[in-house]
Amino acid sequence: CGRGLASRARGMGSQVIVLEVDPLKALEASMDGFDVMPMEEAIKIADIICTATGNKTVISVEHFKKMKNGCIVSNTGHFNVEFDYGGLVKIAKNRRHMRDNLEEITLEDDKKLFILGEGRLINLASAEGHPPDVMDMSFANQALAAEFLVQNQGKLATGVYTVPQELDDMIAALKLKSLGIKIDVLTEEQKRYLASWNEGT
Repeated sequence: CGRGLASRARGMGSQVIVLEVDPLKALEASMDGFDVMPMEEAIKIADIICTATGNKTVISVEHFKKMKNGCIVSNTGHFNVEFDYGGLVKIAKNRRHMRDNLEEITLEDDKKLFILGEGRLINLASAEGHPPDVMDMSFANQALAAEFLVQNQGKLATGVYTVPQELDDMIAALKLKSLGIKIDVLTEEQKRYLASWNEGT
C-alpha cells in the first residue's frame, strides 16, 4: 500500500519522503530514489502526511504539535488508529468542519492542521473506494481462482494455495490489451535458454 502510494504521488510531481522501521524496506525505498528519514525530521517539513503502516499511533499528539502550519494529514493503511485523532481533538483550540471529510483543527499556537476523514481509510471514507482500474483485476483474479478450484475439485490437498502464475499472466495480458499497451514476446530460443543451464557463464 505504502509503496504504491509513494510511487503514485511521485508520478504526480510530489517530492516524497518515506518513513520506515524495516531496514530492508527503507533500503529499497532509498534505492527506488525516495528520501528516507525518521519521523522526527520529516514531520517538521511535510506538507501532506499519509500513513500506510497497518500499525497503531504512528503519529502521536507530540508529532501533531511539530507539524507545519497547513499540513494535511490522512491515513490509507489501516483502521482509524494509525494516528491519534482523539488525542489531537483533546488539544485542539478550535475545530471547524470545512466540508465532508475535511476538518480544520487549530492548536493553541494558532497552527492549523487539516485532517481528512477523521483518520479513517481515506480511499473509503472520502472517495468511492478502490478505483475500477484496480478492482477489475482483483475481481478477475478471484473469479478465475474460483474457477480453478472448481476444475481441480478433489485433486488438491487441503491447504492454502497461491494463484497459479498462468492465471496472473493471463489477467495481466488482458489488462494490458484493454489499455492498448503492447509488449514483446520471448522467442522459442529465449524460452529454452531461460529454462536451462546449458549456455552462458
